[in-house]
Amino acid sequence: MSKHFLGDTAVLLGRSLRHIARSPDTIITTVVMPIAFMLLFVYVFGGAINTGSDSYVTYLLPGILLITVASGIAYTAYRLFMDMKGGIFERFQSMPTARSSVLWAHVLTSLVANLISLAVVVLVALLMGFRSTAGVSAWLAVAGILILFTLALTWIAVIPGLTAKTMEGASAFSYPLIFLPFLSSAFVPTGTMPGPVRAFAEHQPVTSIVNAIRALFTQQPVGTDIWIALAWCAGILVVAYVLAMNTYRRRIS
Repeated sequence: MSKHFLGDTAVLLGRSLRHIARSPDTIITTVVMPIAFMLLFVYVFGGAINTGSDSYVTYLLPGILLITVASGIAYTAYRLFMDMKGGIFERFQSMPTARSSVLWAHVLTSLVANLISLAVVVLVALLMGFRSTAGVSAWLAVAGILILFTLALTWIAVIPGLTAKTMEGASAFSYPLIFLPFLSSAFVPTGTMPGPVRAFAEHQPVTSIVNAIRALFTQQPVGTDIWIALAWCAGILVVAYVLAMNTYRRRIS
């Protein structure tokens, strides 16, 4: 990477972050739904769900964190769509700016915004009784998984952000991602699910990611879940990045 690219990306990242600072409702909107789900499941359904865990909020939190990220990336697609419609990309092309720096600025903005949202959700979970005996290394591992997951989903978000015809279409892609944790081990053990649903739940990426984070929070052996989770995140990230960059080159050519 050249200094030119890094400098341009830093400047454009500052621009995007200032937009978020002036519109904090973006963060608020992102965390409202995950927190609402957490409140609903802990205080309404929690007493009827047997997970074998003393604290349902501790069991639930990893899935809520993934829902938070899935909710937040919709704004990445929205911001990209608005920049495309507003002609920002064309204006930057006429300037001595690294071509991919605009895209990377949006991706890094998504990462920063989602990390703030995740911190807010964890704070609410602490107020609701979430406790973890995890050490610093385990928390860093959780952060690493969530960062990789956020980057993977953000690069997926780039594609509809560049290609959507309407503002609604740019963000609608995130709905299946938001509800995917419901078909995983995020809310109930997969062993309680009927056969076909259980088979899907146990072999989709969210389950391995949730299981790995949950084990790290509770200082349980992570087994192969962490490697499967990392493989899923890295694989999705690579494929999404290649597709997004190809889409971007076609759009600005």
